[in-house]
Amino acid sequence: MQNTFTIRPNLIIACVALLFSGCASDPVSAPILSGEQMLSESQGIANLGDRWQKGKQLVERGNILVSEGQNKIVEGNRMIEEGEKAKNESEESYKNTKK
Repeated sequence: MQNTFTIRPNLIIACVALLFSGCASDPVSAPILSGEQMLSESQGIANLGDRWQKGKQLVERGNILVSEGQNKIVEGNRMIEEGEKAKNESEESYKNTKK
């Protein structure tokens, strides 16, 4: 029980010392921006937003072109298969007529 009474005064003294040292230190102040600096920074952010928007549009258009290209590849492969089939059937028919 006696240890509790000796710890509390020591704890209170430590807290008071920390409080005074915190109050005695220099306050941290935020840099003050001029109107020109704020305008410059906001224009820079607006430019970033515009660039992002243009990038997004390019990605969307690119995805559309890729999709259209894939559809054309599928259609081209179908046409090749159909043409190969027609050629093979014609060659077989020709061979059969020669016999």
